[in-house]
Parts: sequence; C-alpha cells; structure tokens
Amino acid sequence: MSASAPAPRPNTAVLTRKGADRVRAGHPWIYRSDVTDLEADRGAVVEVRDGRGAPLGRALSSTESQITLRMLTRDATPVDRAFWRARLAAAIAVRERLALDATALRLVHGEADLLPSLIVDRYDDVLVVQTLSQGTDAHRELIVELLVELLQPRGVLLRNDPKVRTLEGLPQEVALAYGEVPAQVEVREGPVRYLVDPWHGQKTGLFLDQGENHAVAAGYARGRALDAFSYQGGFALRMAPHVDHVLALDASADAVAAIAANAARQGLGNVEAREANVFDALREFERGEERFDTIVLDPPAFAKHKGAVPKAISGYKDINLRALRLLKPGGHLITCTCSAHVDEGMFGGIIYSAATDAQIPVVVVEKRMQGRDHPVLLGVPETYYLKCFVLRRAG
Repeated sequence: MSASAPAPRPNTAVLTRKGADRVRAGHPWIYRSDVTDLEADRGAVVEVRDGRGAPLGRALSSTESQITLRMLTRDATPVDRAFWRARLAAAIAVRERLALDATALRLVHGEADLLPSLIVDRYDDVLVVQTLSQGTDAHRELIVELLVELLQPRGVLLRNDPKVRTLEGLPQEVALAYGEVPAQVEVREGPVRYLVDPWHGQKTGLFLDQGENHAVAAGYARGRALDAFSYQGGFALRMAPHVDHVLALDASADAVAAIAANAARQGLGNVEAREANVFDALREFERGEERFDTIVLDPPAFAKHKGAVPKAISGYKDINLRALRLLKPGGHLITCTCSAHVDEGMFGGIIYSAATDAQIPVVVVEKRMQGRDHPVLLGVPETYYLKCFVLRRAG
C-alpha cells in the first residue's frame, strides 16, 4: 500500500490583540511581533484570526519580511482569479475617471488600491509592474495575465529591481513579462513630451507622482526660475513657457543630458541644464548674490528610515533656508519632501524654522501632495509620502 500524500498546509495566521486591533483599525500591515501563529507557504494567501478564533480576513504572507502579513480583505471573500481581476479593474476605473492630461500615470498604487505591495505604471501602451512582496510575486503571472486582458498593452515589463525586495528574500531583477517593451517610450504630461527608459529609468521610468504639481508650479512661475534636484526636468519644462529663464540643477550627468534633450524636443530655448551638487550650488548662489523669482526644491528622500530623520531635518532646513534667501520678495518657493518618515507637520515646522532663521516673512499659498493617481489610504500614513508646500515670500 503506497503512502498517502501529506495534507496541504492550512494557511492560517493568529494575531495578538494588538495585531487584531491594527487590522480592525484598517491598517494592512501586520508585523511579525503581532503574529502568534503562522502556518503558510511562502507568499500564500492566509486566513487571519484573532486570539479567540474570530475571523479577521485574508492576507498575503511573508516568511522573511518583518511585515509578515498584508491584508487583502476584511471578510471571507475568496482570493481567486475573480478577486484579483475585480481589484485591478477597480483601480484602473478610478484612473479613467480622473481623466488626467497625461499618457504616463500610475494605475495601481499598492495599499491605497487595496492591493498591497503591487505597483502598476502606464507609459503610453506599455505597462511596468512591480511585485514587492512574496505574496504579489507569487501571483505575478496571474497579475500580468489579467492586466493584458483588461488593457491589451503592447508589452508588460517587470521592474523588480527595488532594494525593498531583498527584505522579502526576493531577487532584484528586470524581465519582460509580455509582448514588447522598447528601450524608449514617448509619453506626454500636459504639453510636455518625454522619452522614457522603462528598463533603466528611476523608479519605473519617471517620477509620476509630481505630474499635477508640475502644472501648479507653472501657474506661479515667472521671471528667473530655479529647478533644483530636477531629474528629467519635470518642473523646469512645465515652467519654461511662463518664465524668462529656468536653470535646472541635478547631480546626475545622465539626468542633465535628459533635461537638455527634453527641452530641445519642446523647442524650449530658455532652459539651462547644469550638473551640480545642489547644496553647494545654493551656497554659491547666495555668495554671488544671485536671486530668483521662482524656486522649486524637489529632492530625493532624505529619510528612507526612521533613524535618518534627524539628519534629514538638517538637510531639508539647509536647502529651504538658502532657497528663501535666494528668493526675491513676492517670489514663490515650491518645496517638497518625498520622505514618508517626515510628515506634513514636521515638514511645515522645518520650513518655519528655516524662515525664522532667515528672517524672511513667508506665506503658505497651498499645501499639496502626490498626484491623484497615487492615492492616500486614510489611516495608513505610509501612503502619504509626498508633501509639497507652495510658499510666497512676503514683502
């Protein structure tokens, strides 16, 4: 008589009271310290219960990350093909209703679309996908299949090279998942056209979360403008038709070349792209008594973890202090942080401290955030990462 096959693992998780309260409060992340028992295969969908056995929903599991569970449902809804299709279709429908004036946008924004650790960006007829946890990575073939079914793209690229995947025990890799994805794709954001490299560009090719803020900045821009930490020139190119001259600064030679090329594509002769360390450049401008009517500060995340916050505060204060000193009276400063660990209140305090030290009166004109295609899930502060203040120098 042959031995019977082993019974399949039950794929269940039991939470501490703290973990259960976190689920009931709506946060999708459950940490390892709040899981008392877990029986699950790598990246499996698990049934989640509290210590008394009451069901809490279903989640994606991880055998390595400190984020052991990522909640998908708050009930017993099966997580099957129909589930994934419905969630993807709902996220896509939201973007269609936004009617953004762009051919490059985010279609799925992870937790805020109730699809934690999944990113889907659209560049014209090409999709770029990131599966950032064991759970979404285990379902990536199904996800790609459904995206092709729903959108009929020319190609789908897996940009699974973010470092965060190493926390899940996953490799960093870039791979073609479907069709054809060329080395460059032309996209449009408002009146500006870009050539995007989906295989090697920052993030998935472009920083898509500032698109609507680019347009807002253009509305305030005038005179002589400065776009610091410019990357591919998103702010500079949108401001250029409204100013006499715009100087775009970035530390990357490749970024500077891209700014120049993108400016030439638009026929914008008043855009100057310069390779520079922004901290050093701001100091030099101040010593040289250069002044600007419009300044944009859009630096990379200075605080990628909580331990980096004190140093980040110092960095943000330094650049904002110097920018305010370089700003002409009546001019506008558009200043941003994409550090999730620096919240809106903290960032406002940094700006206030910089203005106080500079002895410059400053008016807050607008408070903005990431674009509407990058939604924020209420109660999940990690999804509210981009803060943008539009300031006017009074006097």
